[in-house]
Amino acid sequence: MVKFVKSFIADESGASAAEYALILAVVGAGIAGAAFLLGDAIREAIDEATTEIEEGGQAPAPAPTTTP
Repeated sequence: MVKFVKSFIADESGASAAEYALILAVVGAGIAGAAFLLGDAIREAIDEATTEIEEGGQAPAPAPTTTP
């Protein structure tokens, strides 16, 4: 495993560490932005689900069916 890591670090082909860091920063910023924008909606959905569970909310009864 150590040999693999050393050869990986020494390999100069492909993207450099700086390019990987830039990609990671952009992806991280996107995830943080999405979490910030969706945070309230997610919190409201979880609060509604919690309220339904705590109050024993029941699904509406199905419509009655008639047999011919």
